[in-house]
Amino acid sequence: MTAVLERVAAPLRRIHRDDNGFDRKLIAPMVLGSILNPINSSIIAVSLVPIGRAFGAPPAQTAWLISALYLATAVGQPVVGRLVDLYGPRRLFLAGTALTGIAGVLGTFAPNLGVLILARVILGFGTCAGYPSAMYLLRSESERSGKDSPGGILTLLAVANQTISVIGPSLGGVLIGLGGWRTTFAVNLPLAVAGFVLGWLRFPNADVRQGDSRSLSRIDFAGIVAFAGMLVALLLFVMTPRVSNLYLLAISAVCAVALVIRELRAAEPFIDLRVLGGNLPLVATYARTVLAATVTYCYLYGFTQWLEEGRGLSASVAGLVLLPTFVTAILVSTTTGRGPRIRGKLVVGALVQLISGALLLLTHGATAIWLLLGFALVVGVPQGLLNLANQNAVYHQADPTRMGSSAGLLRTFTYLGALIASSANGAFFPVTANTAGLHDLGLFVLVVSGVLLVVTVLDRSLARVGRTGTGETPRNS
Repeated sequence: MTAVLERVAAPLRRIHRDDNGFDRKLIAPMVLGSILNPINSSIIAVSLVPIGRAFGAPPAQTAWLISALYLATAVGQPVVGRLVDLYGPRRLFLAGTALTGIAGVLGTFAPNLGVLILARVILGFGTCAGYPSAMYLLRSESERSGKDSPGGILTLLAVANQTISVIGPSLGGVLIGLGGWRTTFAVNLPLAVAGFVLGWLRFPNADVRQGDSRSLSRIDFAGIVAFAGMLVALLLFVMTPRVSNLYLLAISAVCAVALVIRELRAAEPFIDLRVLGGNLPLVATYARTVLAATVTYCYLYGFTQWLEEGRGLSASVAGLVLLPTFVTAILVSTTTGRGPRIRGKLVVGALVQLISGALLLLTHGATAIWLLLGFALVVGVPQGLLNLANQNAVYHQADPTRMGSSAGLLRTFTYLGALIASSANGAFFPVTANTAGLHDLGLFVLVVSGVLLVVTVLDRSLARVGRTGTGETPRNS
């Protein structure tokens, strides 16, 4: 464990040594804000079973605790990101941390599953500002200091998010052991207070890039509404993919057409489709993100539920079984994070995800704990490679004036993958998380990982990231 902590501290030391132009007082609120969403995404994994038992709800109902947060966040991230681009991060960050605290109180004292789902929706919106704010400040500080690619800080941001995503189930297991599942909501209270105080004291008061952009008339409300309608209808269908719900796809298509028409006519569109359409490398990055996240969350939610119900482990022990994933992810991220080239990381990550799907097929109710721990170690490799590589790709490929909204869209596609995984888990575990369902999930993981590998190998633009002195990829190539 000492070696792992040393790895976690390494990016901080490198920031002091290599990225000394960056305002280091921003690092703590940036990291804390960016982890609020992944901690709530991952900590719920070990809470689903005890919450279901407490309220007599089957997995199909408790799955809404996952979906509610992702629906809110998938819509909210790019919206808040665009507001960060226009008005700077401070006000959005403070409002978000306040909402996170409110959601923590509501979830802690929720009398039924419906109130818990409402708390998760509020959490989704409340945690939207952290990551776009961090990416915005990375780009702004890079321009101010003249250091174009703050690799140490990018690595720290990725490592922090990966650490929380992977250690979340273990932390949740410990909290449930100490005070029951309600503690997994109460943990948001100290985090929200710390984030609000740090944001108030350290984030800049004025907008960094567009200080004169104060008018609400600059916000493309029509585009936001069309985008929200398109995404919510699509995600609701993904969560319940039945013939009777095909009308949701029709609604999504109508909203998509309205979005395209609006954004092509707007003077300052919410999503600049002309720029995005001319930036195929960025579009490919978003596609890879969906595929990688689908596999990650199939493991995080599906495998965790199977450990508790199919393997018969307690929530605390199931969380500890996942702990080696955290160790591997940190070692891989900190070892490879400074390298500017990302294509090799993506290829290796996709290959190891293929291996993880095969391992799921070999797992059964009598699998020894030490083999499950070995499986957790393997899964940490792609978690340490793919998230970091895709984040770095967005940093280099996105329009700098839209860094907040581009980072928000990255998270949106991440949560689209999470919702696909949640839907798959519901399909393969309709009543209980048994071994037969786990094997079906393994086949699904194999297919998605294979597609990810093909998409990555065919994307020749990845070879250009890190080739030049600055590591930039041409944004309109």
